[in-house]
Amino acid sequence: MSSQELGKLIVGGGVVLVLLGLLVWTGALSWFGRLPGDLRVERPGFRLFVPWVSLLVVSGAINLVIWLARRLWR
Repeated sequence: MSSQELGKLIVGGGVVLVLLGLLVWTGALSWFGRLPGDLRVERPGFRLFVPWVSLLVVSGAINLVIWLARRLWR
């Protein structure tokens, strides 16, 4: 990998992080952790939160982006 390609990759990653930060800041990701299937147990002195379905959605989105990037950069 050349230094130009590495630079583009780092800048692209930075842009993605900024966009993700803006989404969190504006509240556009308020659905995260509230999907059906996310485990939430609250009892006195004990809280358990496991966002199973939300993590599956995020994982699928990341895999889709990686798959599209590999198809476009061939």
